[in-house]
Amino acid sequence: QVQVVESGGGLVQAGGSLRLSCGASGSIFNMNSMGWYRQGPGKQRELVASITRGGSTDYADSVKGRFTISIDDAKNTVSLQMNSLKPEATAVYYCYAQRNTISYWGQGTQVTVSS
Repeated sequence: QVQVVESGGGLVQAGGSLRLSCGASGSIFNMNSMGWYRQGPGKQRELVASITRGGSTDYADSVKGRFTISIDDAKNTVSLQMNSLKPEATAVYYCYAQRNTISYWGQGTQVTVSS
C-alpha cells in the first residue's frame, strides 16, 4: 500500500507565498504522475496542478503563472510553489500519486489565505 503525505499548509496573507510538499512511500520514481487537487468551502474538488514522471505539467487556468509544480528527486518529493495567493485559494489541498490506473491520496493540508 502506498502512503502519500503532504506538508506545508498554513495561514498566509493575500499576496503571500506557500510551498506544499508531497511524498509517497517508496520512490516517487515509480509513479506515472503526481499532483494536487483542492476543495474549498462549499466547492467541488478541482485539479490545481499535475506533473508526469517525464516532467510534463498541467495547471488550472486560475493558477497559471502563479503556481509551479516540480519534482525534487533528491528529496523524493513533489512540490507546489504557490505565489501571489488570493483568498479564493483557501481550501484543503490534496496530493495524489498515480501508478498505472491506481491513484493514492494524502489526507490533505489546509491552506488559508486571509484578505
